[in-house]
Amino acid sequence: MNWFELLQQAIDYMEDHLLDDINYEDVAKSVQMSSYNFHRTFSLMAGMTANVYIRNRRLSLAGQELQTTNHKIIDLCYKYGYETPESFAKAFTRFHGVSPKSAKLSGTPLILFNPLLIKLSLEGGKAMDYRIETTGKQRFMASVRPFKNDTINDENNQEIANFWSDLQANQGLAPLENLRPHGKKDFYGLCSPTVATETTFDYGIGVLLDDETLPFNEAQLLKAGFQLWEVAPTTYVVLNCYGDNGDCIGEMWEKFLKEFSPQTGYTQTDETDYELYFEKSEPGLFCELWIPVTK
Repeated sequence: MNWFELLQQAIDYMEDHLLDDINYEDVAKSVQMSSYNFHRTFSLMAGMTANVYIRNRRLSLAGQELQTTNHKIIDLCYKYGYETPESFAKAFTRFHGVSPKSAKLSGTPLILFNPLLIKLSLEGGKAMDYRIETTGKQRFMASVRPFKNDTINDENNQEIANFWSDLQANQGLAPLENLRPHGKKDFYGLCSPTVATETTFDYGIGVLLDDETLPFNEAQLLKAGFQLWEVAPTTYVVLNCYGDNGDCIGEMWEKFLKEFSPQTGYTQTDETDYELYFEKSEPGLFCELWIPVTK
């Protein structure tokens, strides 16, 4: 099943359960995806998270009912999943620009938010450089933190960026940098394999342990809070991200899902994906994006 079919299946599930107590994790289970992968895929493909879609659809329907029926505001509050009339009124006003009470008045303008409809469109026509790499078993030494799944693709969330900044500001990467020879002090941003039942994922900032790694005391690094991160032999598609900041990474994920995957038949697998930041790279290259795939 391709991404478009999965997305339509997810939309159908949400539409069928708008009046139930569901969130993006329930939708992910319905399409047999980990909540992490589903959140990233849906938000990139649809331009919004599944939770936002569910909320907007409910508020749109609530507005229609207020104008076309005699239902009480408090009844619609509970019908559409709000615990109190106050929380419903606040969300309703933020979405429609008017209060629920005002919405009952004839002629009050409201926001209509229709169901998403998947349509195939003609895209592409531009060159997209990529390469396929098959790696053996890889080992990294990394500083690792857990993050909530909905951190991914949230433009307002800077937790991962702050993780990098905190380590750099406090010389937290120095012990890892010292493991690599000059000219090859490349860093990896590692995203853990996803688990369907988990609501968080691990993100690690680390370096590769290989034949070029300088001698080090593993026990001492582990005691200092660093972790070994192992990756099984994996096939990756490698995509170059060009830009001045991390926005180019999200843009490349979107191209992978909307262009590369449908055209090539490669789909993402549940293995570690990562960004590779070179100590010395070509001009304009922000990082390489390594996405685990299968044909």
